[in-house]
Amino acid sequence: MKKFRIGQIVPSSNVTMETEIPAIFRARETVLPERFTFHSSRMRMKKVTQEELAAMDAMSLKCAIELSDAHVDVMGYACLVAIMSMGRGYHCVSEVNLHQETIANGFPTPIVTSAGALINGLKVLGAKQISIITPYMRPLTDKVVDYIEHQGIKVKESIALEIPDNLEVAAQNPLNLLEIYKQLDLTDVDVLVASACVQMPSLEAIDLIQAECGIPVTSAAVCTTYEMMKKLGIEAKSTIGGELLNGSY
Repeated sequence: MKKFRIGQIVPSSNVTMETEIPAIFRARETVLPERFTFHSSRMRMKKVTQEELAAMDAMSLKCAIELSDAHVDVMGYACLVAIMSMGRGYHCVSEVNLHQETIANGFPTPIVTSAGALINGLKVLGAKQISIITPYMRPLTDKVVDYIEHQGIKVKESIALEIPDNLEVAAQNPLNLLEIYKQLDLTDVDVLVASACVQMPSLEAIDLIQAECGIPVTSAAVCTTYEMMKKLGIEAKSTIGGELLNGSY
């Protein structure tokens, strides 16, 4: 039975990634033998604004070094909008920069960003056109839409719940998404992203929405977990979260 250490670079006010990602890994433990522990380093951020996100991103390199000290087996940057608000394709830049810090620290570590993981997960699902739900203010949501479309995936519709306080985002009831998603026209939509934000809880709702709407449903947290499993070289499988990208592993 192999054990892995999962490292997360987390906004200081984020409380969801340290619950949803472990929950998906724990669900995997019920069907496969590998075991996991979870370790975090935090970047300061309270309000989801362009200014705070940029200042927070600058702290990510220090966090990578700290997690590298713990010899984690994979490292996830747990803030999608911080990456996407920095400009098109920035997840590639961030992943290289963070990996270089782990190399310099003597323990090269695979890096996952939630932004890059969402893009990769949508491509695994074969998505050409999607709709998304975000908690962000409309200008940040529009940046997320532009970022995704620049990666070759059309966004038909987006819902912006316009919640600027990051703790308020975490306090949202995920089951509310069962009603919120019905505001979207899913005609010709390949995948619904129930939460394009790793702070807005959605895990409890994903399988319920998928059963109801009949198309694949995912989230930034589910895609991040899927990508972490791939980086670890283990079977990307779980019993929750759209069966982790619908068994596409």
